[in-house]
Amino acid sequence: MSHTVMEKRMKVSFLAMALICIAPVSAKGAAQNSDRITNAEMTAIFKADQAARDNPANIDWEALDRADKERKARTQILLDRGALNSGDDFYHAAYVFQHGEDSTDFLKAHALAVVAVARGKGEATWIAAATLDRYLQNIGQPQIYGTQFRHPPKQKWTQEPYRRDLLPDAVRRASGVPPLEEQDKQREDWERKLP
Repeated sequence: MSHTVMEKRMKVSFLAMALICIAPVSAKGAAQNSDRITNAEMTAIFKADQAARDNPANIDWEALDRADKERKARTQILLDRGALNSGDDFYHAAYVFQHGEDSTDFLKAHALAVVAVARGKGEATWIAAATLDRYLQNIGQPQIYGTQFRHPPKQKWTQEPYRRDLLPDAVRRASGVPPLEEQDKQREDWERKLP
């Protein structure tokens, strides 16, 4: 038997063993996720966070900043007490920390989003991508998904710094993030609507 044939058989055997080992864990994880109770207080905090941003043109930024800090502090208490359990809880907490102030908040938001995905909240893939992008830009590194848009005074809308070449559009799509071409259109739309 040739060396390449043996390598192929070993790879197939390894893949089969991996699938056998993963299947029971995945089924067990899905069952555990459906049994998790969502924390009503965390849901209310999330709804307030989102409602505060419903009408961006009329936001009182100082009031929003104070409210965001209060929501973040209360969410941290819930985390510290182990009161968050479901994918929804961690998804909601990720949004609250994404609206934080610094890289620590954004990194925590990313970790919370990853837990949300692991606990069955599939749409948390977008917030996981967005929080990583926000964290990277906050520490002076380029974002990698393209979720962060900003509008510097007297300049055009931008996503920079942005490593467009690092991830293919297939990874962006799998993460709930639009591909590069759609991001360019979105940026152009914002430039027309909000110059």
